[in-house]
Amino acid sequence: MFGKVLVLIVAVAFVVGIAARVSHGAAPERATVVKPGDTLWSIAARSYAGDTREAVWRLQQRNQLRSATLRPGQRLVLP
Repeated sequence: MFGKVLVLIVAVAFVVGIAARVSHGAAPERATVVKPGDTLWSIAARSYAGDTREAVWRLQQRNQLRSATLRPGQRLVLP
């Protein structure tokens, strides 16, 4: 009896361990292409609600930008 309970517990733990690793909760990655006249501020303001300064910082971090200079046609990933 004890052996059957132990096997059942191990099987359940294995199934939970497998299911816990599969994640479908992440949203698909969004991106934008920089248009002439776009700035980090304008992209952040139209893409995010809340504090635009934080959105600019997140854009810089996500895209590994060392400056605020953007080029038309540049692709930015939106965090």
